[in-house]
Amino acid sequence: MMGTPQLTKNQSLVMGALAHSDGPMSAYTILDKLRDHGFRAPLQVYRALDKLLEYGLVHRLESLNAFVACTCPQDHDHEHGVTAFTICEGCGQVTEFHDEAIEQRLSTLVRAQSFKTEKTTIEIRGHCKSCA
Repeated sequence: MMGTPQLTKNQSLVMGALAHSDGPMSAYTILDKLRDHGFRAPLQVYRALDKLLEYGLVHRLESLNAFVACTCPQDHDHEHGVTAFTICEGCGQVTEFHDEAIEQRLSTLVRAQSFKTEKTTIEIRGHCKSCA
C-alpha cells in the first residue's frame, strides 16, 4: 500500500476518536463518543476499525480488547513483523515500539518451526515510571 488511504467519514471519525484519546478504547467506548456524529450501532464502529486495522492505522490490544492509534511515523506501509506495546497497569498508558533485534530473533525461531507468521503482537504489562 502506498501513501495514506482515503478514509470514509466513519473511518475518519473513529480514527480521530482514537488519535485524541488518552488511552486504549473499546469499540463500545468509541460508539459512545461518536453517537453525536450519527453512530447508532456497534457494527458501524467495527466496520471502520476493520479497515483502519487493515490500513495499519490502528492496533488492537488483545489483552484489553481495545484499540489504539498507530504511533509510528507516517509511513503506514507496515512491514514490521512485530509490534510491541508496554501497557501500564496503573494509569493505562500504552506505548508502541518496534525492535529489529527482537523481530529478527522471533523470525529465526518461527522459521526453525517451519511456521508462517500472519501477525505478531507483544504486550508487556507492568507499571510506567510514574506509577512504579
